[in-house]
Amino acid sequence: MAGFTKMLKQAQEMKKNMESMQQELETQELNVSSGGGAVEITINGKGRFNSISIDEGLLKEDKALVEETLLSAIQDATDQSEKLREERMSQITAGLSIPGMF
Repeated sequence: MAGFTKMLKQAQEMKKNMESMQQELETQELNVSSGGGAVEITINGKGRFNSISIDEGLLKEDKALVEETLLSAIQDATDQSEKLREERMSQITAGLSIPGMF
C-alpha cells in the first residue's frame, strides 16, 4: 500500500507542476525572425502567435519569396515553441517512477 501512496503523491505533484508550467508557457514569449529580420514573429510557449511583423521591403519582392520567408518564420517559431514545451515537460517528469507510464 505504501507504493500506491507514493505513486499517488507523485501524480498529484506532477499535476500541480503541469498546471504551473502551463501558466508559465502562456506568458513566456519567443521572438523569431526570418529573412534577415524581414519577418519577425512573437509566439508564446503554448504555440499561440502574438504578433507577426513583415518589413515593407519584403513586400516589394515577388510573391514566392514572401511566402517562403513567411512560412520559414512560422515553422521556426512553431518548432521553438514546441521545443520549449518539451523541455519543460521533461523537467516535470524527470525522476518520477510511476510504473507503466514512462
